[in-house]
Amino acid sequence: MRSDDTLERRLLNRVRALGGSIAVAYSGGVDSALVLAAAARALGPERVLTVTAVSESLADGELSRARRLADDLGIIHLAPHTNELSRPGYRANGPDRCYFCKSEVLDTITALAHDHGFGVVATGTNADDAVDPHRPGIRAGWERGIRTPLLDARLTKADVRRLSEHWSLPTWDKPATPCLASRVRYGVEVTSYRLARIDRAETAVRALSAGAGVHVRDLRVRDLGDRTRIEVDPPFVARIAALPGLAGTLAEADFAGLRGLCGRQSGPHRRAPGFRPHSACRCRPLRICPS
Repeated sequence: MRSDDTLERRLLNRVRALGGSIAVAYSGGVDSALVLAAAARALGPERVLTVTAVSESLADGELSRARRLADDLGIIHLAPHTNELSRPGYRANGPDRCYFCKSEVLDTITALAHDHGFGVVATGTNADDAVDPHRPGIRAGWERGIRTPLLDARLTKADVRRLSEHWSLPTWDKPATPCLASRVRYGVEVTSYRLARIDRAETAVRALSAGAGVHVRDLRVRDLGDRTRIEVDPPFVARIAALPGLAGTLAEADFAGLRGLCGRQSGPHRRAPGFRPHSACRCRPLRICPS
């Protein structure tokens, strides 16, 4: 097992090798947060710019949390608005949707960074991401010359969390927070309306569960087109299913019916041949409202 000092040294050396200044495409997640903190340590916060793209696909509360960490690190934080929905490939929501999303985001961030005198842009792509066969967003970064210090230092996701905890970053144990469009079943068009109702539904279900003393860390409301499905941390499935008013909470967020509820699944198996993302669940769904 690699020591914390080894991980730290490798990452900081990779960041220093990028030059005297760097702009970080900061999503608010654990990976890009570590790149941001490493840049501040290696180069000094005055030589770092952080940029968070803001659009309909950014979940409620993510921007304020991202800004808070940048402020804590003493780094200038910019939050330009992006328009992923202007790209037909993004709206079509095929398996390559992330390519069009990242193209819009990185084009915007790169142009803004250059305007502020930053010629190098880095993301939080890690070593695990690079071996995943289905990461079209990474291709968009490679085409634009985006730098990847975590990948260059061969840091895995586990390494990222370990070093983040060593540095006392508040994001060290933060669950993955992919964009809201990832909740929409492939082939169902991504629209402002769909993204907004997913955000409303997730916020409302979190509030409902917290009010009942069930504090869920990882939660997704999946838009299946004509139905929705909730996914939560596996230990909480039964407790969430038993919440009074769950179906009504979803209806208030404009989801007509609940197909089922199951434990969260992630990772390469979701993209294996024959797997239809968001259309089927390997666990047994709990039908808690009429079909």
